[in-house]
Amino acid sequence: MIDSSPNSNHPSHDNNPPSFLRRIPIAFGAFFGALSDGGFAGRIELVRDGMPVPTPAPVPVAPVAAAPAPAPKPAAPTPDTALQLLSLLQRDARLIDFTQENLSGFSDADIGAAARVVHEGCAKVLREHFTIVPVRDEAEGSRVTLNEGFDARAVRLTGNVVGKAPFNGSISHRGWRAADVRLPTLAAGHDATVLAQAEVEL
Repeated sequence: MIDSSPNSNHPSHDNNPPSFLRRIPIAFGAFFGALSDGGFAGRIELVRDGMPVPTPAPVPVAPVAAAPAPAPKPAAPTPDTALQLLSLLQRDARLIDFTQENLSGFSDADIGAAARVVHEGCAKVLREHFTIVPVRDEAEGSRVTLNEGFDARAVRLTGNVVGKAPFNGSISHRGWRAADVRLPTLAAGHDATVLAQAEVEL
């Protein structure tokens, strides 16, 4: 029997004990709860004997997975490197002069001679500032098989492209890859938009 006398030393859940009418349904609930639930009866027994009622172990809560970090935004393109390369091609190959010239008044022989100069100068720039290697080592015309997962960034399919890998075909172009880039560092304050300085003869 639970001691509910005013002089009881048991702790109360409320500074204002429930009224007599409120205690009637509480008593019936405790009675039938003790009959049907052994654990509940044990807790009533602890309260009756003045023992602390054990606190139920907290239910573990699964950690909430952190939201994936947003993909970094691509850096804004800077034109300085491209302008620097154009400047080198103009300096060593006169590429801009050649492409800006109206060739309609020149003979094929004159154009061919100029193209040879441009070709040699462009090759010089590429040799000095880049290491360029083929994407595919096989000779052009070789038959190859591209299995599933091939690098579509480095190999472009042409012709009758249907279905899924593996693809069987022949190499029409080996492709090129820049294995190393050795462009000179631009000096502070350098105006990269000036591809070739104007020349004034005195």
